[in-house]
Amino acid sequence: MFERVSNLARANAPRLRGLRTVLVAAMLAVATLATTAQVRDDHPDHYVVKRGDTLWDIAGRFLRKPWLWPEIWQANPQIRNPHLIYPGDVISLAYLDRVAVQQGPRSEAPVNAVPLSEVEPFLKDLRVVPEIDSLPYVVGLEDNRMRGIEGHVAYIRGLENAQPGQRYLVVRAQKRYRMINNNGSNLDQFDARDLDSRGQIAFGLSDGSLWDTPVYVNHGTELLGYELMTQTTATVTRGASGPDQLVTLMMDAEGRDVRVGDRIIPVEAQTYDLQFFPHPPKQQAAYGRLSVMAVADGYRTGGTHDVIAISGGAREGIDNGTVFSIWRRGDRTVDRVRADPDRDSGMTSARNHVRLPDEFAGHAMVFRTFDNISYALVMNSVKPSRVGYELKNPDATE
Repeated sequence: MFERVSNLARANAPRLRGLRTVLVAAMLAVATLATTAQVRDDHPDHYVVKRGDTLWDIAGRFLRKPWLWPEIWQANPQIRNPHLIYPGDVISLAYLDRVAVQQGPRSEAPVNAVPLSEVEPFLKDLRVVPEIDSLPYVVGLEDNRMRGIEGHVAYIRGLENAQPGQRYLVVRAQKRYRMINNNGSNLDQFDARDLDSRGQIAFGLSDGSLWDTPVYVNHGTELLGYELMTQTTATVTRGASGPDQLVTLMMDAEGRDVRVGDRIIPVEAQTYDLQFFPHPPKQQAAYGRLSVMAVADGYRTGGTHDVIAISGGAREGIDNGTVFSIWRRGDRTVDRVRADPDRDSGMTSARNHVRLPDEFAGHAMVFRTFDNISYALVMNSVKPSRVGYELKNPDATE
């Protein structure tokens, strides 16, 4: 009997060692999770989900780092899908590493990581393209109108092969994004220029351009893209005609106004995410490479739930759900205690200049990604975020 038991033990030894390995790995994972998640000391034991909540907001009541809610919630099998949490659900965190959800009524839509109402226009109506010069455009409106709306006719140049019945989007170029590459000599510069309806630089308006440090060496200007906003949809009512072969379009849907210079693109379905799982950047960008290039609605300063455009996209490894911290870059100033002014010029030596520390402003999560540009929603703020602010890992401390 003893011999049979010994043989059985020897036969099962590899399996037992494998099981021990799994258990040890699981315990390490739980320990890592508890360390990473950093549950707030003042967390409530229970929370009832309310209409208007976001998963970020809810996690912020439990975790010091709310962008880590997928880690702690996915570690609990009773939460089958953290995106399917509804108003009325009771979330319990009575124990540090256990989350429980008591279901409430299912009469309303589930909460999401971001308030979709704030980003819906950027998901449905906005896109970034590498150039606009080759796109067909509105060259005139019926009766020489200044603006066209639903039911009005527009005349299009550059769409010679269009046939009656085909539908198109009328879009407007809103911004041109560029980067000045300084090749490491100092911070790269990012230029966001407002455009008029013709796609030309809108001189005299707030152009959103940024030059936050002098450019000493220009190692090349890179066009990052043009931001296009959908104005409306239109249907071809007459193919190319007249001496200049213009196509006639009728605006067939309620939307934004149409002006001379607006561009025409095919109606194509855009794919975009509606659920977002926050995570840190997949790769670390060099300091000065990722900046806030623009704030929605033409402002230069934004706060919580404002949309910002950032100077990086898929080529930098950024995808939807990427979370950044936002920082005001520290100014360079003169140490007036140690400064020794030159009596002739009144200038101070460069060695007497100091650079102040960067200042934390808030967090933002990417919800729309293109090749060179991404759009993010400011999730929380301790101070306003401005054009030119630096983007870093969400765990950055300086």
